[in-house]
Amino acid sequence: IRMSALMRQRVVYVMTHDSIGLGEDGPTHQPIEHLPSLRLIPHLDVWRPCDAVETQAAWIAAVKRGDGPSLLACSRQNLPHQPREEAGLADIARGGYVLREARGGDARVVLIATGSEVALAVAAAERLEADGVAARVVSMPCTGAFDRQDAAWRAQVLPAGVARVAVEAAQPDLWWKYLAGAPRAAVVGIERFGESAPAGELAAFFALTPERVADAARGVLAS
Repeated sequence: IRMSALMRQRVVYVMTHDSIGLGEDGPTHQPIEHLPSLRLIPHLDVWRPCDAVETQAAWIAAVKRGDGPSLLACSRQNLPHQPREEAGLADIARGGYVLREARGGDARVVLIATGSEVALAVAAAERLEADGVAARVVSMPCTGAFDRQDAAWRAQVLPAGVARVAVEAAQPDLWWKYLAGAPRAAVVGIERFGESAPAGELAAFFALTPERVADAARGVLAS
């Protein structure tokens, strides 16, 4: 992968087992450090789609790209379809976009997620809004593509002055780059190797649940 990026070769890699979703395979198959390390490779676009629609968009972007390799990091487990407006489908190729706008007023917090954690962020937003906290959900399937967007687009997706919470079933340090413009922020991630157990039990063990993300949002808003 590194050599193809160094030579800017037009290669598409498709990989699976992107997180702790297939829990029984244990830590040898739970690459919590791979996603952030792959994203650090220059010229490599790492796509982590949240559903079939994002997967299709990622594949199209990868095939069209002519100045470097792309990698699709897919889940091993099934993921739910996320509803979208047809007019916004083209935004997926920008790498980061508003998947679900805040309801009941202007967003007080932005939840940023990728892959299987997008559904988790949507569920957390619903919990927050049940408590009167308007929450926007941003899906960021490709940080590299998002970084190449102009400042106006990035500010539109991640407005300054609004609290942010990023969530990913991976080592979380990279996400602080996307929280820097927020007055208050938090990251929900995994900072150790995984465990062998059913996916639901692992989600609870690592606190990767809608309620944990909602609590993180409540915490940054209260700070």
